[in-house]
Amino acid sequence: MTYEGVLTKMQTEFSNPIQYYLVFENSFLSLNQLLDKSLEISFQGYQCLNCGKKKKIFRQGFCYDCFMSSAAAGDWIMKPELSTAHLDIEDRDLEYEKKVQLQPHIVYLALSSEIKVGVTRNTQVPTRWIDQGAVQAIPIVEVPNRYLAGITEVALKNHYADKTNWQKMLKNDVPEVDLMAERLKLENLIPTEVQEFFNPNKEDLYQLHYPVLQYPSKVTSLSLDKSPNFTGKLTGIKGQYLMFEDGTVFNVRTFEGYVVKINV
Repeated sequence: MTYEGVLTKMQTEFSNPIQYYLVFENSFLSLNQLLDKSLEISFQGYQCLNCGKKKKIFRQGFCYDCFMSSAAAGDWIMKPELSTAHLDIEDRDLEYEKKVQLQPHIVYLALSSEIKVGVTRNTQVPTRWIDQGAVQAIPIVEVPNRYLAGITEVALKNHYADKTNWQKMLKNDVPEVDLMAERLKLENLIPTEVQEFFNPNKEDLYQLHYPVLQYPSKVTSLSLDKSPNFTGKLTGIKGQYLMFEDGTVFNVRTFEGYVVKINV
């Protein structure tokens, strides 16, 4: 079977194990069913996820022009503490920014390679943690806007990582940590304006299990720019990575906006 289309991040279902899908315009591929089978991935071209034009992808699936102008690529996406919609201040498009920023957000601890702190909209639980390859995650606070989540994350970055070590995550090199006990330590680290949202005793620890037949001892990233044609046996899926028998790993999200053909 041959599938062709524009790569977007894998869609997931929270189950045991997590179910993964590649969704194209006219078809979709259930990836869990392809474990222990050979896949061929071929690069065909580009298509910007924002404007739809066949322009080289710059970042996050956007061409350069869209990345520099679209409200969906503003600095507050990566740095929530820069959010200003709650002050009625526009960055690129106030209507869009209000829609995204002025909704409940969660600050969390997740365990993927080490303990990390992060921010996500409450509608993205547990999708955000799946995308990071976390094996456990726990909310710290749920706040009414992105700014409050952002300043909480900034305060906690002094004590926890805010990025995942993707190589350790893919090797399943994860320490044993009690996240509920870790959360109990945080009350005095949280900004004063967020204290009222802190509930350290809530039973809301998430456990996440991934469809992996074997974890690699070494990993090598597949770049479609350098290797436009690749064939390998799929042995696991974790985070937004496809893992192959020879230690090659493919980060689907890195190549959003790339047009590919997949033979199975």
